[in-house]
Amino acid sequence: MTLIRIALLAFVALFVVPIAISATLYWLRASGDWRLADRSSAGLLPPAEAVPGAVVRIFSARTVSWRGIVATHSWIVIKGRGERAYRRFDYTAWGQPIWIDRFVPDGRWFGNPPETVFAADGPEAEAMVPRIRKAVAEYRYARPGDYVVWPGPNSNTFVAAIMAAVPEIRASLPTTAIGKDFPYDGRWIGWTPSGTGIRINFGGYAGLTVGWVEGLELNLLGGVAGIDLRRPGIKLPALGRLGI
Repeated sequence: MTLIRIALLAFVALFVVPIAISATLYWLRASGDWRLADRSSAGLLPPAEAVPGAVVRIFSARTVSWRGIVATHSWIVIKGRGERAYRRFDYTAWGQPIWIDRFVPDGRWFGNPPETVFAADGPEAEAMVPRIRKAVAEYRYARPGDYVVWPGPNSNTFVAAIMAAVPEIRASLPTTAIGKDFPYDGRWIGWTPSGTGIRINFGGYAGLTVGWVEGLELNLLGGVAGIDLRRPGIKLPALGRLGI
């Protein structure tokens, strides 16, 4: 078997098959107009007034319509110590790219329930909140028209940049977070957002990431396949992480 044939089979197994499976699952569950879908709380956060300490959360949920076959939308929620309301930050294509409190903090993303990518509470979160606010205020792609669905900068690029500004977050966005590997800092090679590895990137179209938190990830046209080293499992485009 030639190297070309092996590479082709690997591409089909790691990229084509997962996307085909995800597409099948999407068509089986698709129903109704996504614009009318539920955006209420998914019950992942208690009432803010019931939590005296600081809170940091990163959520990710399947994006709207057929794009949810391959992609998720990510956002950040924070609350400072003593504050009585959460603050949610999204980056979207509508109007001013950075939306503040436009949606329910832990709300379903047009019918799709979010997963918690990262959670911190109390003193740990309190130390992160000011730097998160600073990173949001200084985000370089904050002007109307800066948002680009693919390969970025999009919502996942925004969250990845905030995570890089606060490396103590030590988390990795799911492989379905297309745009997370877009070079938000303008560099084609540098540290991973967690600061635990190296990332080589070619404009978000292709790249390689090796890190303790991120694991081994191969980016091809925004789709990511790889291996989770810290928590044994495999990462697949469209399907996400399959853990052991």
